[in-house]
Amino acid sequence: MRSRGLFSRCALVLGLVFLYVPILSMVIFSFNNSRLVTVWDAAHSPTLKWYVALAANEQILRAAWLSIRIALVASTGAVILGTLAGVALARFGAFRGRLLLAGMTTAPIVMPEVITGLSLLLLFVAMEQLIGWPKGVGAVTITLAHITFCMAYVTVVVQSRLAGMDESLEEAAMDLGARPGRVFFRITLPLILPAIASGWLLAFTLSWDDLVITQFVAGPGSSTLPMVIFSKVRFGVTPDVNALATILVLIVATGIGVSTVWMRYQQRRRERDVLLAAAANL
Repeated sequence: MRSRGLFSRCALVLGLVFLYVPILSMVIFSFNNSRLVTVWDAAHSPTLKWYVALAANEQILRAAWLSIRIALVASTGAVILGTLAGVALARFGAFRGRLLLAGMTTAPIVMPEVITGLSLLLLFVAMEQLIGWPKGVGAVTITLAHITFCMAYVTVVVQSRLAGMDESLEEAAMDLGARPGRVFFRITLPLILPAIASGWLLAFTLSWDDLVITQFVAGPGSSTLPMVIFSKVRFGVTPDVNALATILVLIVATGIGVSTVWMRYQQRRRERDVLLAAAANL
């Protein structure tokens, strides 16, 4: 038993080292004075000049702003559609087309991104020829493509939360005369709100980070941040990319910390409400 505990701790430490040492080295090298991203300039002190250079790089700033806008719209659209699909799969029981809906909503998760990107490109081209929209490829097609595959992840998260939720509260509300719409907005939605928030964060991250599908459906002047970084990596990484990656790591870590605190607060609030309700019934 003791050796098993030691093995678990060693495996945990090795896993954390494997995951976070490269990120830590990247953060350190973002303060490097040398133009070489893998050679530390010991003759000079750490500098912030690459962050200053990054702030003056209009290409990266435009790409970052475009990625943020696309990710915000795509994650919001994916949450709306994914929540509706998750509720339908978890609460509507057996209905005609249920198996087809379940397969279609989970297909983007298991399908290779190359196939997804190519199929979406062909779809957008066919739509433009038939109805004249969307006009070419660009930010609109990128957003639609991101909604398509991000929706699948939101559906799985929301459906899993509903599957593990007690239905007695919803049934009690309907027995008291509440209509299904009121039950959803007053009972179901607050209970699955943490899952919806998690799905939104997951969709935002996936949209922000996507490269393969975006390259298929992007057009001139619609290069997202991953596309710009990938093009820089192919022609040689510069230290300002390390600075950009460090800022992204800081943003992601802050978002995870804030969401974790908020979900813990919501969980404690629900537990307190349950205790108060139980005490009131005594």
